[in-house]
Amino acid sequence: MSEALDASLRLVRAQAALVRRFDARLGGLHGVSLADFTLLLRLGQAPGGRMRRVDLADALGLTASGVTRGLAPLERIGLVTRERDVRDARVAYAALTGTGRQRLAEMLATAEETAAEVFAGGAWGPEDIALLADLLTRLGGTGLTDR
Repeated sequence: MSEALDASLRLVRAQAALVRRFDARLGGLHGVSLADFTLLLRLGQAPGGRMRRVDLADALGLTASGVTRGLAPLERIGLVTRERDVRDARVAYAALTGTGRQRLAEMLATAEETAAEVFAGGAWGPEDIALLADLLTRLGGTGLTDR
């Protein structure tokens, strides 16, 4: 087996393990998945806590219909609302509600704790975490900030 394939398979397995871990913590404490959290986080980082749905899809690497499917349950539980552009009725925004902002802050604290646990134990120093983030960025990964 080639080194590239081995590395790729290890990355896929590590990603699946991380998703399971974050899903369990976020789901158990907040009733949301990691995918829900990342969607809410992107909205929370946007000016005014709102984004055009097409821009949100682009930021998350999803299709417009994927974003619509992801937003629907968040709208039902009152974390996100749909807004129309007053100048162009064809444009739709997704916006955090007040409750959404509050819950996102709580979710962010849980995600921070979970991430700290992932890299705890002394095997990972700050320079290792930074290097990993840089390597994942080279593969097209994005995080909290665009590096």
